Amino acid sequence: MSIVRSPRLAGALVLALAVATGCGSGSGDTGAAPEGKAETRVFKADNGDITIPVSPKRVVATGYAVPALLEADAPLVGISTWKRGLPLMTAEDLATYEKLAKVAGESAAETNYEAIAEAQPDLIVIGVPKPVLADIDLARLEKVAPVVAIGPNVPSAWRDLSRKQADAAGALSKFDATRGEYQTKAESIKKKYADVLPKLKLAHVGAYGEVAKGNFQREFNGSWGTNVAQDAGANYYGQVKVKGGGGRDVSEYPSIEELPTALAEADGISYSVNADGSVPPNVKYVLDSELWKNLPAVKAGKTYPFRYTEAATYQAAMKTLDAVDQAFAPLLTK
Repeated sequence: MSIVRSPRLAGALVLALAVATGCGSGSGDTGAAPEGKAETRVFKADNGDITIPVSPKRVVATGYAVPALLEADAPLVGISTWKRGLPLMTAEDLATYEKLAKVAGESAAETNYEAIAEAQPDLIVIGVPKPVLADIDLARLEKVAPVVAIGPNVPSAWRDLSRKQADAAGALSKFDATRGEYQTKAESIKKKYADVLPKLKLAHVGAYGEVAKGNFQREFNGSWGTNVAQDAGANYYGQVKVKGGGGRDVSEYPSIEELPTALAEADGISYSVNADGSVPPNVKYVLDSELWKNLPAVKAGKTYPFRYTEAATYQAAMKTLDAVDQAFAPLLTK
């Protein structure tokens, strides 16, 4: 159930594309603590029902748990690197990120078990899709501290999963406040475009096509480039022809020659760009094509670049909402 968007990236992003979390329903199983020991509760995770502290004091986080727990002000003592999320962090969270010990890299192979042990955590929040759990030495980690492991299915699942991450780390208060801000902002933008955006049949070109293979990435509802725009009222028509599990349930990789048929029905086309607004090579490959230039939506000037499509937390997704608002602004002037 990996949500890796390109087979080429599967190895490099095993850990980076994972979400670490737990299930709050376990909070009802709080156990009375013997004198001198912390209270515990049973927490549902991919690796079973795990007994964890009710109020962890020293948390190690990897993958998507890193930005979620930074934003929630969890008591972090070690994290994996999260390079692609750096442009989405606030100055405060980025400063905290820089200071924290890096106990893992962007992939499972870069997990530093000794560094995790040295951080002396009382909880480890680690995220990989279930099929990839075998690549992590959970038994070794469990000797250090309780391990909570739950992976994502589709990209849009970050909403529920990030809340479970915060729940596991005992940091729901700030998380819920940020989620409320996001929901208010999304509703405001949705109302702003209520008369124009729902009428459009949209398509999205993602950043993970492969030029070497002559393909491009088309993203549907629930994918990286589309899910936040959906909260603003956008709708991406169609669905993948053959679901491949995880991210391949909501995105596919047609050949560039299929561009005219794949996007011919689109009234508007959005596409992923870098945080600085530059166009990544795999998207530029599409935009430079004569087939692209002859699409009805392109000829009509209805193309919309989206920044911050990697958002996987509510704080980060507020930046994405601003970018979506900026991209769709021409709709209100025509």
